[in-house]
Amino acid sequence: MMTFKLGTRGSPLALVQAHATRNALAMAHRIDPASIEIVTIKTTGDRVQDRALAEIGGKALWTKELDRALCAHEIDAAVHSMKDVETIRPTEIRIAAMLPRADVRDRLVGIASLAELREGGVVGTSSPRRAAQVLHHRPDAKIVLFRGNVDTRLGKLAAGEVDATLLAAAGLTRLGRPDVGTAVAIDDMLPAPSQGAVGIEVRAEDDRTLAFVRAIDHAPTHQAVRAERGFLAALGADCHSPVAALATIAGDVLTLTGQLLAQDGSAEVRGSVSGAIDDIDLPRGLAETLLARAPEHVARLFAR
Repeated sequence: MMTFKLGTRGSPLALVQAHATRNALAMAHRIDPASIEIVTIKTTGDRVQDRALAEIGGKALWTKELDRALCAHEIDAAVHSMKDVETIRPTEIRIAAMLPRADVRDRLVGIASLAELREGGVVGTSSPRRAAQVLHHRPDAKIVLFRGNVDTRLGKLAAGEVDATLLAAAGLTRLGRPDVGTAVAIDDMLPAPSQGAVGIEVRAEDDRTLAFVRAIDHAPTHQAVRAERGFLAALGADCHSPVAALATIAGDVLTLTGQLLAQDGSAEVRGSVSGAIDDIDLPRGLAETLLARAPEHVARLFAR
């Protein structure tokens, strides 16, 4: 067998996820992991760390270089954190598989709870969702831009630049640091759509690679993430949009919960729908319901 080339970003977390994907593929096909090469590709999102993603190109900053390498046949598949992947993907590319989803919650680092944040305390985040949710609970908080990998952000916190920050529990667990911070209840902070999910993309016309990668697809994760991404697509949400969503599956029923917020946290609307796992109209129905209920200054953040 020719060496299979698996593309990834070069951050510590991205490399852990790429190695997990390589190991899963090797186990599924009973092949030597050494026959799968991990190819590190530098992305614009990794290079530019001093500005919010929404100001410099959005989520494509994490994917466009990997997309180019994939379409140019420089790699056979690409591994992504699904919450960093744009809702609308190029037709030449297909999401072939997802690994089993990890903890979807956020972890609050620096303080035990938002109630403990000092009056006018500073919270570092680059996520419009997290910023809006923090401000919804603590309107007195000050939000500052906080980008970089986990160690970079924890270093800024330790240096006293902020009082607290929020990190994805899934990333901390995958990096072997599951005890950092305090998990925030989902009822208090609904996660980002696709949070905790790792996806593998291939060229849409490459049937052989599609079949090779599909062998490791975790169907419940894929089904849940598909619903969450469908909700984003129906909203017309982008990197500026403070939106949260989580799909859960029990038996043959999928429940999708969504939340839209004002950027300053002053208003929010939340709701849930349940139905068949393969009901493609479910996410759109929830999006339309929440937009109809949302105050005008919240609804206008979404370009339907």
